[in-house]
Amino acid sequence: MATPLSDTPLSPLQTIAVVGLGTMGTGIAEVLAKAGRTVVGIDISEAQAAKCVAALEASTARAVERGRLTEQERTGLLARISTSTELTAAAGADLVIEVAPESYETKQQIFRELDGIVRPETILATGTNALSVTRLAADSARPERVLGMHFFNPAPAMKLVEIVSSVLTAPAAVSAVTDLALDLGKEPVAVGDRPGFVADGLLFGYLNQAAAMYEASYASREDIDAAMRLGCGLPMGPLALLDLIGIDTARTVLEAMYAASHDRLHAPAPILKQLSEAGLTGRKAGRGFYTYEAPGSGTVVRDALTPLEGGTLTAGRPVRSVGVAGSGTMASGIAEVFAKGGYEVVLAARSEEKAEAAKARIGKSLARSVDKGRMTAEAAAETLGRIRPTGTYDDFADVDLAVEAVAEDLEIKRQLFATLDKVCKPGAVLATTTSSLPVVACARATSRPQDVIGMHFFNPAPAMKLVEVVRTVLTADDVHATVREVCGKIRKHAVDCGDRAGFIVNALLFPYLNNAIKMVQEHYASLDDIDAAMKLGGGYPMGPFELLDVVGLDVSLAIEKVLHREFRDPGLAPAPLLEHLVAAGCLGRKTGRGFREYAKR
Repeated sequence: MATPLSDTPLSPLQTIAVVGLGTMGTGIAEVLAKAGRTVVGIDISEAQAAKCVAALEASTARAVERGRLTEQERTGLLARISTSTELTAAAGADLVIEVAPESYETKQQIFRELDGIVRPETILATGTNALSVTRLAADSARPERVLGMHFFNPAPAMKLVEIVSSVLTAPAAVSAVTDLALDLGKEPVAVGDRPGFVADGLLFGYLNQAAAMYEASYASREDIDAAMRLGCGLPMGPLALLDLIGIDTARTVLEAMYAASHDRLHAPAPILKQLSEAGLTGRKAGRGFYTYEAPGSGTVVRDALTPLEGGTLTAGRPVRSVGVAGSGTMASGIAEVFAKGGYEVVLAARSEEKAEAAKARIGKSLARSVDKGRMTAEAAAETLGRIRPTGTYDDFADVDLAVEAVAEDLEIKRQLFATLDKVCKPGAVLATTTSSLPVVACARATSRPQDVIGMHFFNPAPAMKLVEVVRTVLTADDVHATVREVCGKIRKHAVDCGDRAGFIVNALLFPYLNNAIKMVQEHYASLDDIDAAMKLGGGYPMGPFELLDVVGLDVSLAIEKVLHREFRDPGLAPAPLLEHLVAAGCLGRKTGRGFREYAKR
């Protein structure tokens, strides 16, 4: 039996065994050796061990070419790594990191054997991202020395390491592994034992929803991926990311999450099972949601589902002038975008003063672009000259496209569409920029619902490339074609989606944000750790709580309510903590307090 492990700090972890030399194990071995540790790489396959060494030689050679390592440092790094096909090679290790396949049987077998091989004080870490660390620890003869050490792929590049404690883990073991992570130049985040931990717990729910959205034929794989990259600033779209992670791996993680949560949002989308069982597991198989040049390649090639370039068969209507209704940030940003695209713009607000103020805001925005060298003073003056402010919608009489960007209130929008129906000429396209309301309700307020469509711009409109183009069941084909053509001329990336709550981006983004709030509400992890986990482990430009405070907690709650009302899924019910903060007037940065406090401006 292992000697009791008190809170006494352990000696530094110098010799480390890595069991499982796939992509992750190889990456971890490189990180450890680079930090001066002696590494013993173990894999039952001699060929896999040789492949690991070859990969390390190639990656360190690239690092020398790029000036990140000297030749002498490379030689030292490689000399610190040895490989074996026998677990007994771990006998002298201070720490063993297991990164074998995600199977309890496999991992438990490794831990049982290690119990009889390693020294009593050796710490055993599992690299699992889906299985219970507690269950693995309970099966070990040294449960107080078993914990999780979850690296992210690729391990040399990704900064996050989740340090996972079970109720059995000794604090001294956690401290020793946390100190090691810091010494490796990583950012350790301490979390409790539940499937997916923080980063994958939030990430895989979102990926699952994206797979279900695609399976329902709501949007194409290309549009779903482009929407999340361009609308949220993510490094990869969800379906491309599922292909990279491995669809079979994602299914395993989701099964474990669902077993623990019974939340329908975690129940694996049937398409994940179909693709897994057909062997279409993503990049490693050469085919998943996309088709790749070869197994293991990241190069996507055309297949039967790839959209044709310029594939629209319907011609759009001519658009020379655009009317923008509204005077807020969104309306002025959209007016600026159209004017930059060469369109004559009528900017209408409830009063001439409000319209003039909106134009002045555009002038300041254009001046900033000139200061930053993005456009010339002449081009800025020409752009501003194309915008005519007005206090009456009667001036929309000759526009070819009218875009409303007024308050996100259905009654206000319906009244405006009834007005546009009266003042706009026959054949004019009428567009709403709503992010959460039904477009068809705006269409039904007119006598020409076939001319109404959604054009959901993202804030700030001049900077964000995405526009969600929302067709109702009544929208005419040439109206859809018109808006797609206009998006091309104003240099925006259009994605097509149907008229349902949240469209693509908000339908995937807000359940993820809501789940992050639930993690804090349940005292599973802190705001700071969750934000750090998603930025460092998921490549998100902002953590969920940073983003919620920027968007506004009241806006976020309204969108959550719309999604819950439309899809009737209990998992989409707004987190009570969000409702409490909104009720208390803590709405985010705009009020100086949301999830965090902000200095008064």
